[in-house]
Amino acid sequence: MSFLLIVEQTLNGIQFGVFLFLISAGLTLVFGIMNMVNLTHGSLYMMGAYYAFALTNLTGSFYLAILLMIPAALVTGIVLELVALRTLYSRDHLDQVLATFGLILFFNELVRLVWGPENKRFDIPQSLSGHVEIIPGIPYPEYRVAIIAVGLLVAVFLYFLIARTRIGMLVRAGASNRMMVGALGVNIRLLYTVIFGIGAALAGLAGGMAGPILSVGTGMGEGMLILAFVVIVIGGIGSIRGALVASVLVGIVETVGRSTVPILLQGFLSRDVANTAGPALASMLIYVVMAAVLFFRPQGLFPARTG
Repeated sequence: MSFLLIVEQTLNGIQFGVFLFLISAGLTLVFGIMNMVNLTHGSLYMMGAYYAFALTNLTGSFYLAILLMIPAALVTGIVLELVALRTLYSRDHLDQVLATFGLILFFNELVRLVWGPENKRFDIPQSLSGHVEIIPGIPYPEYRVAIIAVGLLVAVFLYFLIARTRIGMLVRAGASNRMMVGALGVNIRLLYTVIFGIGAALAGLAGGMAGPILSVGTGMGEGMLILAFVVIVIGGIGSIRGALVASVLVGIVETVGRSTVPILLQGFLSRDVANTAGPALASMLIYVVMAAVLFFRPQGLFPARTG
């Protein structure tokens, strides 16, 4: 197992973790503050990818497509919250799961109707198609570096939004006692709509940036949604810092595990068996990590501070 392989897969894990953070950051706000189990969050990730695909073809510019896709995802989230989800806040989690699962089916059929059943693909922009040496002698794709940079910028933006602005103060207060915040004259419904819209925009951004390196297809958000729930459980529900740390942790465990576990298994199993069992065992590592964190820290690594 070479040093080059470990470094490359670690960087890939960080990049994958950034994808997870963009999704899980919005999900942890919705789940932790609004107490809403929103299974359609993965569908918003998928819609962002399709929006980016369509806008790239329409404008001929990936960068312009991303800039237009973000408000499109924001509006989609706001409309979804106003039309379908607002009435679910007072319902129990089972009702929320059933309703949002139905919305997953709706979005999957919607993209089949609009874009067809075939998977879509669009190219990495030419300006980011090269490589850069983050570590001397180890080239790494510029586009993946750009994804990491965008994720870190989003993390900084969310930190200032939550910790340094009035909206952030209301978000933290609403997470602590929404009834009291409403009694003080704050429009809780509007606050929830804003939070949901921001979460949708972040999920859409992740989907849009995933488009050039992943296949854009129906149901592409379901697997990411499962990992996003794992992230917010590990990091702490409602915690942006926890979502960032847990996303990177899960991304590295997932990516490095898939490349190294089969190699390690070849030491005492046949190559075919190792290559078959390795990816499955690597996927299990994420849930082993989650179980370990829950055993030692049931509230997650960084529980949200509401004060």
